[in-house]
Amino acid sequence: MELIPLIIVAAISGGTSLLFAILGGILNEKAGVINLGAEGIMLVGAVMSAVTFLQTKSLISTFFIVLIIAGILGLLHAFLCITLRVNQIVSGLAITLFGSGLSAYIGKSVAGAPIPVSVPKVEISFIEQIPVIGQVLSSLDIFIWLSIGLAIILYIYMYKTSWGLHLKAVGDNPATSDATGISVIKYKYLHVIAGSMLMGLAGFYLIMVYSTSWMEGMTSGRGWIAVALVIFARWNPLLAIFAAYFFGGLDSLGFRMQLFEIPIPSYFLKMVPYIATIIVLMIIGWKNRHKPSIEPKSLGMPYTREQRF
Repeated sequence: MELIPLIIVAAISGGTSLLFAILGGILNEKAGVINLGAEGIMLVGAVMSAVTFLQTKSLISTFFIVLIIAGILGLLHAFLCITLRVNQIVSGLAITLFGSGLSAYIGKSVAGAPIPVSVPKVEISFIEQIPVIGQVLSSLDIFIWLSIGLAIILYIYMYKTSWGLHLKAVGDNPATSDATGISVIKYKYLHVIAGSMLMGLAGFYLIMVYSTSWMEGMTSGRGWIAVALVIFARWNPLLAIFAAYFFGGLDSLGFRMQLFEIPIPSYFLKMVPYIATIIVLMIIGWKNRHKPSIEPKSLGMPYTREQRF
């Protein structure tokens, strides 16, 4: 493969796990719930993918088991934040710490073990002959297409359907939504659980396609980057695609530059995605400092039926 298509494919592949996590964060925050547990859920998704696949040798079984386990963690976060009205920041941090410890314990038995998985690619024969574009699209696996499809579906759901309008209303003003007959608690629960499932898929993709072996702490802060990129994407699933692939390209930059023997310290190259995250958030904050915020108005705020904002 030529250099330019190779770089594009690396950026897309590196950004796909981020895309799943960003979409999950958007679903959570659109419902008014902050989920800082993305890093822990990704780690649990990754380690359970490794353990399950090595036991079953079934990609489909691994996929659905990860969805269920990540959904359970999402249900726990939803119960703490929505029913018990625990501080959402504390609950998310607790899930991250719990996920980090649990994944380290479970992962001892599979650490370093290669995962002999073959992820199918989607063949589009009639465009393979197109320069660059054909080479890129013919190299994408089925989960990359799934993530792009999910982003498009979520955009349509949020901005083109009545359910999406209800979700926006729940995130902006749950009291008014409740008064108009929208089931606020149900909306919050469903979207927190669904968002957590997508975060679990981020860990699934990371180990089944991108890394193919378990290492403790292998997410390397991708969950935290995803939380920041929700803001960068402005809670828009389509912008999330650009954000994920941009930072996926930065993440793969270090390895590519080492191949060309460019004399830049590897530790500096590993810092690039995190430095870029800080810089981008600073730029966005500066540009929008005089504009009204577009984040969900009730983000991070607990709600009970008796309360009125």
